[in-house]
Amino acid sequence: MYRLIIIEDQTAIREMLVQILKMDSNYELVGEAGDGQTAVQLCLSTSPDVCVLDAKLPGLNGVDILRRIGKKLPQMRVLVFSGHENPVLVREMLEAGAHGFVEKTAGLFEFKKGLETVASGGTYFGPAVAALLRDVVANPSSNQAPDFLTDREREILQLVAESHSTKEIALKLSISGKTVDNHRTNLMKKLNLHNVASLTRYALEIGLVSPSTS
Repeated sequence: MYRLIIIEDQTAIREMLVQILKMDSNYELVGEAGDGQTAVQLCLSTSPDVCVLDAKLPGLNGVDILRRIGKKLPQMRVLVFSGHENPVLVREMLEAGAHGFVEKTAGLFEFKKGLETVASGGTYFGPAVAALLRDVVANPSSNQAPDFLTDREREILQLVAESHSTKEIALKLSISGKTVDNHRTNLMKKLNLHNVASLTRYALEIGLVSPSTS
């Protein structure tokens, strides 16, 4: 039996997955979370065998979650179940340690097949993601990820794009408002952007946030 956690910010989808997997004797549900910060703590406290992870989460996205916990939980298998198939996002999730990626439009049969494969040690991609990866391989120069941004800069970029104020970001990250402002200024310089609206558009373009959260 695999010890499983579900990380999904949409309550209805999370509850549906919980109910489905509770009826599957192959899995023991040991926790669930709806935001990035809680997800990190949950993973570290439960050390699950398998994690079902949404790519887009409030506060801290799936890529940054995996970057934070990957070395601490090398045995954890990760299936990304997401409504977003941005090429940059898929590549970053895989580089961060995900073992499979199934799009939500693929349906529950595809999800369960992907989960079974990933849990047992394999790699699995839904049909839309597999097609996207073939396109990326065929066009390797396109869809480059922002590798030059630090983890902290990515974190602040996401929070800025989610419309959090300087004070709110400072409280969330336990840093000063001045430090937040400095990071935002550095982001604008690095990206050659000149206002928050431009930063938000950039975060959308690279798949760091979705339109519903920006």
